[in-house]
Amino acid sequence: MRSHRSLQVFIACALLAGCTSRSETPKKTDKPAVPVLELTRQNATLDRDYAGQLEAVQNVEVRARVAGYLDKMLVDEGQAVHKGQLLFQLNQAEYQVKIAEAQASLESAVAQQQSAAVEMDRVKLLVDKNVISPTELKLSRAKMATARAAIDQAKAALANARLLVSLTSIRAPFDGVINRLPFKRGSLIEEGTLLTTISDLSQMYAYFNVSEREYLASIRKRRDPNKLVVREVDLLLADDSAYPHKGKIETTETVFEGNTGTIAFRATFPNPDRLLRHGATGKIRLTTEVDDAVLVPQKAVFEVQDKNFVYVVDGGNKVRTRSFVPSSRVDQFYVVKSGLKPGDRVVYEGIQQLRDGMAITPRSLPADSLKILFASAQ
Repeated sequence: MRSHRSLQVFIACALLAGCTSRSETPKKTDKPAVPVLELTRQNATLDRDYAGQLEAVQNVEVRARVAGYLDKMLVDEGQAVHKGQLLFQLNQAEYQVKIAEAQASLESAVAQQQSAAVEMDRVKLLVDKNVISPTELKLSRAKMATARAAIDQAKAALANARLLVSLTSIRAPFDGVINRLPFKRGSLIEEGTLLTTISDLSQMYAYFNVSEREYLASIRKRRDPNKLVVREVDLLLADDSAYPHKGKIETTETVFEGNTGTIAFRATFPNPDRLLRHGATGKIRLTTEVDDAVLVPQKAVFEVQDKNFVYVVDGGNKVRTRSFVPSSRVDQFYVVKSGLKPGDRVVYEGIQQLRDGMAITPRSLPADSLKILFASAQ
């Protein structure tokens, strides 16, 4: 029994000694193997998306210019209309009365003018015979002028009454689509009441904001071929589907927004199927081209105090931090302005485990890997 216990103690000690010896054995540290990418110059087409607001080329409020009861509604919401088409009809009864009153006033003025003409001829005859004083003729002529002015005033009143009648018929100012109709037949409409809006959807404006740097780059595109060149733009709809027609940038606003430091660009898109509607949103995809650009993948970059850094591998396979200045950032890449050059080897990924001066085992990526990465990002 005692010998059995001694054996157990011996085995336990042996196991403990073995564990102690293994824990004290130092581990062998290997140089971490990380993917390394050699930078090259290349031509690239870069896409950048901007939040866009869509507006119809014309979106006009249709308001009543006279008051009255709404007798007829000849259109419905969403209906396409043509220029000059009758949309609403207000009751004309009271305005027809005004026409009759104006017509009667005109006839009365004409009669007064005829009476004044007869009176003037009579007075002239008596003056010629020295029966009455010449001042009577002057007075008669003044009455004649007053009668003619009354006729002109009556004609103007009649024209105004006819205009008011015409304004009870509300017509489309251009080809477009009817929007919401807030009133129903029989409603009392006041002068200036908003009856609906009409949108011309044949073409659509898309407004999007770009930074001052991007604005300057687009302005200088014709002077310097190495700058970003703005071409046609694409539209991504709210469900991220691509709109089938391309748009073109036509103009910009003239003032930068003080809060954001951006300026609005306007692109025009054709809308033959009226798929796009006023007030919709989407993404404007701006395609730009850079020649002989040095691209750095976003994975390889880390930021310290708003500066961009990468790990560059030197001739001894040690990593060194280096800052660089990007000219732009598009998708998953930086376009290098300064600080890096073709031939530099940068760590592509795994930068979290590195520190400055660490020796690594570089795992070189193929020379065309950056092009493959860029193509996959598109």
